[in-house]
Amino acid sequence: MTTNVMILGAGFGGLELASLLSERLAGDVDITLVDQRDAFVFGFSKLEVLFGRRTAEQVKVPYRTMRTPGVEFRQERVLALDPATRHVVTDAGAYDPDVVVVALGADYDVAATPGFIDGGFEYYTVAGAERLRDELEAFRGGRVMLAVLSIPFKCPPAPYEAILLLHDRLVGRGIRDVTDLHVVTPQPAPIPVSPQASAALERAMGERGIEYTTRRRVYGIDPGTRVARFKDHDEPFDLFIGIPVHKVPGVLSDAGLADDGWVAVDPSTMRTGFPGVYAIGDCTETGIPKAGTFAESAAHVAADDIVRTVRGSGGLAPGGTGLCYLEFGSGQIGRVDVDFYAEGGPTAPLLGPSSDYVAEKAEFGASRRARWFGA
Repeated sequence: MTTNVMILGAGFGGLELASLLSERLAGDVDITLVDQRDAFVFGFSKLEVLFGRRTAEQVKVPYRTMRTPGVEFRQERVLALDPATRHVVTDAGAYDPDVVVVALGADYDVAATPGFIDGGFEYYTVAGAERLRDELEAFRGGRVMLAVLSIPFKCPPAPYEAILLLHDRLVGRGIRDVTDLHVVTPQPAPIPVSPQASAALERAMGERGIEYTTRRRVYGIDPGTRVARFKDHDEPFDLFIGIPVHKVPGVLSDAGLADDGWVAVDPSTMRTGFPGVYAIGDCTETGIPKAGTFAESAAHVAADDIVRTVRGSGGLAPGGTGLCYLEFGSGQIGRVDVDFYAEGGPTAPLLGPSSDYVAEKAEFGASRRARWFGA
């Protein structure tokens, strides 16, 4: 009997899981992949849009181009999920699959920070990157504050990549000497799991005269007076860039899957507390940062458990691994290979930064486009 698997969300985790199940359970499963969007976008591509390297259309990979055997893509919005019965309702119909995998990622709650909607900018969405790109073109100097507004958030290096690339852009325009750059974060370090990468990013910011404040949080901004509200004081800005507050998608909260803010799973299988219901990627709480390659790693864990369930045998991937390419500006890129479950504790050495990793980063994206879309 064929097992029906429905994957909710076609990001890193959902796409990789669909590919794995197609390869390993051909003929034994029918896979339905659902996403409300019409195209996939790599997270790092938003920096390319922000700094004018590529347009929004150029970074989109349409889901209609997907040619993965045994996988049917449906552009639908998930409206409701009953995890006890695995009943899924979308804006186009209702489904009762044998297995549900939740891979809906994390949503952005821009309204959670007072004043942010009216007076701030973000680049975690393609539309936000375009809006900030246009604002930067008109910028003539002043005080720029880039603030991480809450933790956890996707891609821990992204704030530091953006500020270093912004430094380069301002130098190129001849207005860096009339611009103050300030990064504010609640975290103790840029990448807490990697002291080596954190030190390199802190050194790069220091060499460029970028102010860096840790363990502090902006609670709101006043668009009229252009001040950022800290717990005990205000600071002025001319341009405010925020990493938005992240939250679990509302449909998962409504389903009772996220009582503690994120979806709880068994990290050894990615199973939730409901039979036949898995969760992977940014919507989960596993103690691992929210990033595409960690969602990809979680997809391997879930795939192993689904294969074991369908076939009755098989091992389990350990999960907890991922890599990250860090933009240091000036054409330099670093690479961090992370293993959260390494013997003796997490490891995350830094390679580079070097121009050698520019081509490797491009190949990273190309290889996944080829695997997931055949393009």
